[in-house]
Order: sequence, then C-alpha cells, then structure tokens
Amino acid sequence: MIYDSSFIILIPALIVSAWAQFRISHTFQKYSKVRSINGFTGAQVARRLLDSHGLSDVPVEIVAGKLTDHYDPINRVMRLSEEVYYSTSVAAIGVAAHETGHAFQHQEKYSPLIIRNSIVPIVNFGSNLSWVIFVIGLFLGQPKLLTIGIILFSGVVIFQLITLPVEFNASSRALKLLYDNNVLYEDEVGEAREVLNAAAMTYVAAALTTILQLVRLIILSNGRRDD
Repeated sequence: MIYDSSFIILIPALIVSAWAQFRISHTFQKYSKVRSINGFTGAQVARRLLDSHGLSDVPVEIVAGKLTDHYDPINRVMRLSEEVYYSTSVAAIGVAAHETGHAFQHQEKYSPLIIRNSIVPIVNFGSNLSWVIFVIGLFLGQPKLLTIGIILFSGVVIFQLITLPVEFNASSRALKLLYDNNVLYEDEVGEAREVLNAAAMTYVAAALTTILQLVRLIILSNGRRDD
C-alpha cells in the first residue's frame, strides 16, 4: 500500500465499507433472533431448495467462521456456517437461500457467474503482482511498469463489478424461492430481504473501493510522469 496525499481519495470508500460492515452485522444479529414460523433450519432450507431443482447430489456442509457461508462451484458443495446451518432464524434462512441461488446460477450457467469464476485465477495473480510492479515503477520512474500495474489492477475492478450482478441475482432468486416454496411467509420474506440487502452493500463497498483505488493509481502514475 502506498501512503501519500492521494490516499484521501479512498476516504469515501472507507466510510461506505465501515457502514456496510456495521449494517450487515447489525441486521444479521437482529433477524438471527427472529425464529421463522415454519421452523426450518438453514441446512434444511438449503437441502429442500437444492432437491427441488434436481441438485440432490450437492452436499450441504458446515464451515468454520462467522458469515463464511458460500457455494463452492469447483467441488459443487454448499457450505454454511454453524450459526446458519443449525439456526431456524429468518436471517439464517435468508443466507442459506442466497447461497442456494448461487448453486442454481451454476446449474443454469448464469453468464456473470461463469465469467467471474473463470477469471478468479487471473485476478488473484494480478491483484498481488499489480502492486509490486506499480511500486517498482514508481521508484524507478518507469512509465511502462506503472501502466502494467494499472492494467493488472484493472482486472480486480472488473471482477468486483461482475460480482455485483452475481450477488444481486442470487438474492433475488433466494427471496422468490423462499416465498414460492412456502419456506417463509410474506412478512418474513421482507425481513430476509433486509438481511440480503445489507449483505449486498458489502459488495457495493468493495467495488467502490477498488474503483477509487484504480483512480488513485492513475493519479499517482500521471504525477510521476509529470516529474
């Protein structure tokens, strides 16, 4: 990380990120105390929805950590944190349904998900290397290295932008599935929506952070070229 006056560009993103993290934590905790009327656990909901769409071969497992729930498209496994797996709360059911939405996206070859998954190795490699190359370019005064660093980091921005429709679509699917399959009733669906909307804001914050970071790199690069 490079610290200088251009760091001020990131302040809005830092504020939004802090607010998003507070909101998801607060909202999840609030609705984790609200037991669903039907009393299904997160694991039961995931299993029920997966089976209803011909995905009975996708196991539902427990994963360590808090809010670490995810669908693994490589191994085709649904992993739910313990507080979601065993809980009968509206929050847990909303999260479980959201991850199930990702499984359905994978099954249907949802384009944004396929694109995002395909560029993960490249993005992981480029995100780490971009800073190394950029910093070397700054110290050596090499415009070509600065440009390469910016191009590599641009892949991270693209990844974050593609993530947005993937996450929003999974939440939209989840809410419809919960209502259509009589897992949650109308008022409960509204509560689950609050949880998923709060979670979605963390992805918006991440996208904003990478965009502003890219802008900062461009400003630093131009400033170096003008020296």
